Amino acid sequence: MTDDTGDDVGGDPSDDATAVEDLSVDRFHEALEAEERPVATASEVARRLGTSQAAARDALGALVDRGDVDRLDVEADPVVFYPRDWGALASRERVVVFPERREIVVDRPTQYTRARLSQFAHLVDTTGTEPGTRGYLYRIRQEDVWAAPFDDADALVGALRSVLPRRYEHLEAWVRDQWRRAHRFRLYTHADGYVVLEAASENLMGNVADQHLEDDHLRAPISDTEAWVNEAAVAAVKRALYDAGYPVEDDRDLETGDPVEIDLTTDLRDYQETWVETFLDRKSGVYVGPPGSGKTVAGIATIAAVGGETLILVPSRELADQWREELLEHSTVDPADIGLYHGGTKDVRPVTIATYQIAGMDRHRSLFDSRKWGLICFDEAHHITAPVFSRSAELQAKHRLGLSATPVSETDSEEEIYTLIGQPIGADWDALFEAGFVQEPEVEIRYVPWRDEMAQSEYAAADGRERRRVASENPAKIEEIRYLLAAHRDKKALVFVEYLDHGRAIADALGAPFISGETPHHERAELFRRFRADGETGSSGGGEAADDESLDVLVVSRVGDEGIDLPNAELAVVASGLGGSRRQGSQRAGRTMRPTGSALVYVLATRGSSEEEFAQRQMRHLGRKGVRVRETNVAE
Repeated sequence: MTDDTGDDVGGDPSDDATAVEDLSVDRFHEALEAEERPVATASEVARRLGTSQAAARDALGALVDRGDVDRLDVEADPVVFYPRDWGALASRERVVVFPERREIVVDRPTQYTRARLSQFAHLVDTTGTEPGTRGYLYRIRQEDVWAAPFDDADALVGALRSVLPRRYEHLEAWVRDQWRRAHRFRLYTHADGYVVLEAASENLMGNVADQHLEDDHLRAPISDTEAWVNEAAVAAVKRALYDAGYPVEDDRDLETGDPVEIDLTTDLRDYQETWVETFLDRKSGVYVGPPGSGKTVAGIATIAAVGGETLILVPSRELADQWREELLEHSTVDPADIGLYHGGTKDVRPVTIATYQIAGMDRHRSLFDSRKWGLICFDEAHHITAPVFSRSAELQAKHRLGLSATPVSETDSEEEIYTLIGQPIGADWDALFEAGFVQEPEVEIRYVPWRDEMAQSEYAAADGRERRRVASENPAKIEEIRYLLAAHRDKKALVFVEYLDHGRAIADALGAPFISGETPHHERAELFRRFRADGETGSSGGGEAADDESLDVLVVSRVGDEGIDLPNAELAVVASGLGGSRRQGSQRAGRTMRPTGSALVYVLATRGSSEEEFAQRQMRHLGRKGVRVRETNVAE
């Protein structure tokens, strides 16, 4: 058989029907990309498809007849084929794989591709400015394979093959090995009630477990592959084996506690239903999603599904009060069954909401230990890694649920979160933005110049933390905040600060209240209430508002970073605090993330100072989650 130039191309005629059937516009586009030319002959397409030239010519002819492809006949030259819709070629999905680094770059991914990749890969970064035109960088990490929602390795590899342009044997072998590692150790409850660690082989128990577990982790061997676990050391066993590269399957019979009458009264979104179903299957996990994605409602749905007594741990009294309101709004729980346990009140009920600080104190532990909780819910789950809070994670003989917008702490201790509580269960931030479930904030870094020579000289003479403080308190930022608030007079605004003196100075200049850790709890609650209220506003620079007026501006310290539900906040100005963690950047930007309405975040950084780098680092973290970030130099 010869091609259009008379050269022999060979080919098996039995492949012809298959080639005709398989040749789609997308496969034709793939052939063009492989040839790195905008046009191709039938023989070139045949070579890329691995079939005969005659079969490719017939298939291309069918595409021409359908109007998807055009052909050009040039005398004395081969016939060439090219796309009729050049835009489709330019805008189609492209997948590039770096198997040794286990990285996948996808340009203009389809919803199917992104959904598939989210099952076994971690979204590292995004580029581009408009939805539908972005490039995505995914990395397949061992913990992603360990937590992949598949029944076996073949199903996982099948999902991998469904989105990659071809098979990558080395990558598939690594995935299979990680899957095998994730199913080599498990904890289960013996018929006599004690906890057993089971290994898949005698070698694993004799080498891996013996080498990585402490003497007091196991009480005694039961067989060559089983050992009696010290129940107080369950968390330590799971962490030690996780660090060794062998996550432990937890199949223990967990307590559900006394039953609690509670039903959900709010309809869940599809992804929230998936979160809850996944949790019930695993019995533990961390719901990870942007602020406004409904993690609290999903948490309430989980409480109702487990149906047992529940302990909810939160970082602040404000969040404790907010949880009580959410429970009453979204469920049928009896108000008498909800107890608050913190500095202001200490009441243990079937559903108890306590602060981490209280739960970690020895004098209160006996109260919590005496109740058979069916579910422990860790809100703002990244707090679990702090020493004062970590004791609450010792409650391993329970269903454990974490909630967090981003469980990455500055020490990158997400492994602790996942081993103490459970594996991540969540949605792609960018997917939620595009689906309209959460309003994507418009984030802008504004580089503010020095306009005060004395302040600039003080910065030059300072070093270390003092230099950071001086840059944070650049007096020119107050003028910039005034400008931004005036430009958005119709929006409720939060101004975030790191230093108390800076917060007071901004609040005085704006005539707005300042909320910090020093603000009494009852005063904080009232100011937040007035900010949420609609009606006459009076604190955008015109003096303190009367007590019965609503507020349109609040200046807040770190107490506003987490958990406080201010659903009408439409504008956030980060005036200082850029040296904080990536999590803090996400939380502050997240104060404006809601299902409807515009959302604006301005990050002020003193030009030429370390704040530039800090701002870029924090906002890159948001960029990796699909948030668009732009930069502006403020005029001198």
